[in-house]
Amino acid sequence: MLEKILYPTDFSDVSKKALAFIMGMAKAGVKEVVVLRVIDQRRTEYIHGISWAGKDEIQFFDSVNKQLEQEAMEELKPIKSKLKAAGLAVKLRIEKGVPRLKILEVEKEEDVSAIVLGSHGRSNLAEMLLGSVSEHVIRYCKKPVIVIKR
Repeated sequence: MLEKILYPTDFSDVSKKALAFIMGMAKAGVKEVVVLRVIDQRRTEYIHGISWAGKDEIQFFDSVNKQLEQEAMEELKPIKSKLKAAGLAVKLRIEKGVPRLKILEVEKEEDVSAIVLGSHGRSNLAEMLLGSVSEHVIRYCKKPVIVIKR
């Protein structure tokens, strides 16, 4: 039985559809949702790469990271409220890393029953059957993966 769901989100339209699907799963026995936002480390490394590792640049890099975390938390709050209103326990996680790898890592750490995610992220390339993150998760996850189409 599916009791604990991992819901990775990038706040895209298709991830919002996945959220609606999860809210409906409360009636099917789901009790808890781990909402995961992965801040792509490649993005922050790019910002860091633009600046050299002087004292001012390190402070700037740290402030950018804090800002990204704060923005993610603000976007996660309404998701948490919606899930709680549906009668689900909610755990929020903000992680830094490569999204496709971090999702699988958190899946193991949290010992979830399944992962529910959107078929495409923000890049939303129309010509792709699946997004690269969802394709990787489907390929390597040991637990059931429910993919919501756009």
